[in-house]
Amino acid sequence: MKNREFDLVLFGATGFTGRLVAEVLAQHGGGEGLRWALAGRSRARLQALADALALPAGTPLIEADSADAGTLQRLAARTRAVVTTVGPYQQGGEPLLKACIAAGTHYLDLCGEPAWMAAMIRRHDAAAREHGARIVFSCGFDSVPFDLGVLALQQLAQQRTGQPLAEVQSRVLVMKGGFSGGTAASLLATLEAMSRDPQAVRDMADPFALTPGFSGPPQPAPAAATFDDFSGQWSAPFVMAPINTKNVHRTHALLGHPWGTGFVYGERMACGAGVDGELRARGLVRQDRLQNWVLGLAPGRALVRRLALPKPGEGPGPAEREAGRYEILVTGTDARGQRHALHVRGRRDPGYGATSRVIVACARTLLRLGDAAPAGLLTPGAAFGLAALPELASLAELHFKPDSA
Repeated sequence: MKNREFDLVLFGATGFTGRLVAEVLAQHGGGEGLRWALAGRSRARLQALADALALPAGTPLIEADSADAGTLQRLAARTRAVVTTVGPYQQGGEPLLKACIAAGTHYLDLCGEPAWMAAMIRRHDAAAREHGARIVFSCGFDSVPFDLGVLALQQLAQQRTGQPLAEVQSRVLVMKGGFSGGTAASLLATLEAMSRDPQAVRDMADPFALTPGFSGPPQPAPAAATFDDFSGQWSAPFVMAPINTKNVHRTHALLGHPWGTGFVYGERMACGAGVDGELRARGLVRQDRLQNWVLGLAPGRALVRRLALPKPGEGPGPAEREAGRYEILVTGTDARGQRHALHVRGRRDPGYGATSRVIVACARTLLRLGDAAPAGLLTPGAAFGLAALPELASLAELHFKPDSA
């Protein structure tokens, strides 16, 4: 792959999230000496984006369409890696994934659609291993801070005690940011798929849906309001937990279960201490149940689609993205009763201002590792793990610090 024309191609550059990733590449060059190009369905729109970003004349622009397998095959053959922001992935992401596998090309996406990911693993993991392709899902806010947060905490515990933690819990302490039309479309597409496909329902409910052939012990139930002794706060279900927990378990499986086959992982939203925290947690539980009931019905999804959610291409503006931030507490207790914890902190709106930088940092790391990274359909933790931390710190201002730091 070293002799290919490009190191990185951004596919879907003219979409809402794609433009943000293109801005990061334009501002930072993607890294020293990185050869990169923009790709999308319309050359005219790509040129307009290049002009808006004041890119140098002659910046490579590639026309490619998710519905045209030939253009995707030619794209994959020209580059060492593809970053794709074209979602919902379940509505057209498979052809690009297959093209990258056939060409042995690295692939990184922002997928938060675990039923689709499970289907892709069943269909294509063996071929990706055979062709030496590194296909990495969920390289944004879902699931890099959580997946690598668990890895970093386990490393910390093992350095201190020589033993891994049998259970880890993550609590989202702060998440300040907006919601885009692309995320909304992915959520609705997942719900539509579940209404048609019983396997999708099973995959969404199964914490081990991304680890075919392995099913671990019962995992924490997400439904109730709970008081956490370790955080001193009430907590409620976290909307991204069904994605992140599955990725954490796949990372663990791909690494060979170094924390034991009985490993337990939970993820929730912290709501505060005292009566106010309890009321907020219980309110979020009721809201979650109501949303699930409404969105589980076709008329409810149609109404939400028409009235409540942003359209594809819409999302938080520059000031809102820049003002956002997030903080996650990752914690566990070892066999001797000693508590270990770290804080994961990041700047900017988590879904967009941060995610656009996180995926570029992941791509840089994967390109740097090259053949040292495993092949197959991967998670961030399994593909590059803590090797990404320097890039995440410098580009995305995403930091993983022990509780005492």
